[in-house]
Amino acid sequence: MDQVEDTVRAVLRDVLSLDAGRVAGFDADTELFGALPELDSMAVAGVLTELEDRLGIVIDDDEVDGEMLETFGALTRFAAGKALV
Repeated sequence: MDQVEDTVRAVLRDVLSLDAGRVAGFDADTELFGALPELDSMAVAGVLTELEDRLGIVIDDDEVDGEMLETFGALTRFAAGKALV
């Protein structure tokens, strides 16, 4: 799970061009979609594509919803659920 969390942090940092210190401070309750101006609908596609590449997972369009992008914890749990199957 720690590896998945580190990967999610790295993807958010790289795709959204966020400061590493800022991303390091994200916890499970840190709000993402709607709270980070950098995470718009176009950036969501980039984040999901990069997660697929780095974690070797496939994310179907019907799995993407507001809840899985609501917080850092929700996105990490989603990615871990896909990666650890």
